[in-house]
Amino acid sequence: MTHEPYDTLAATYAVGALDGQERADFERHLADGCDVCEAILRESAEALAALARSGPPMVPPPAVKEELMRRLAATTPARRGAARPRPLVWAVGTAAAVIAAAAFIGTYVAARYEAQLGVMARESAALRAKVEREMAVLREQTDVYANAADLLRDPQTQIVTLRGLGPSPEATGRVVWHPVKGGYVFVANLPAAPPGMAYEIWTIGDGAPRPAGLFQVDPSKRGAHRIDPVEGGKPVKVFAVTLETSTGVPTPQGPMVLASAK
Repeated sequence: MTHEPYDTLAATYAVGALDGQERADFERHLADGCDVCEAILRESAEALAALARSGPPMVPPPAVKEELMRRLAATTPARRGAARPRPLVWAVGTAAAVIAAAAFIGTYVAARYEAQLGVMARESAALRAKVEREMAVLREQTDVYANAADLLRDPQTQIVTLRGLGPSPEATGRVVWHPVKGGYVFVANLPAAPPGMAYEIWTIGDGAPRPAGLFQVDPSKRGAHRIDPVEGGKPVKVFAVTLETSTGVPTPQGPMVLASAK
């Protein structure tokens, strides 16, 4: 019998596709010590290992794992009746197991990295949104101070001092006021309004108090707000701030926390 049939059987055996009598005949032939078949199996094992390193990670089906374990358990050919397993045959089986393990580990690591990248992406998006909000507030504050500075260049502009009252005696404030253009109120040391509440500013002249808008303070207890001019250019004698509901009220109802002197 020529060696030619064993060349094909060796390549088939290397990938675990040889069964039945052909498997038994080939393992008997291998046990007799065939250097050619050993070389073919060695080359096949190296090729399978290279394939495992270069291919994309895949999770083998459960049936593949069971078949690999069965073949590893059954792969125990011995040289001339010896009981110990042949190292080369075990090397081929081990290479196949390495492929399955590498695929499983590769998929697990890839999933972990994808999860970490997802967390990083969400954190980055949250940080970007926070920075954008802070930049918007900073731009708004810059505009307010720039407009107030413009008002101060006008000789008709007044600076009115506000003093803390009632629940906020430590609060302070300033109103930059122009009788035609309106102005701005700036407050400090004013506690944050409770949930559902806001600070409302009032302009008081000869008639009833006129609501001039709602505002909140930042974590540093500071706040600023634009005050529109009084209709008809009527003079303002007193500026006051009260604590009201966040929707505002047409007449003062809550406690007064800041007011100017008459």
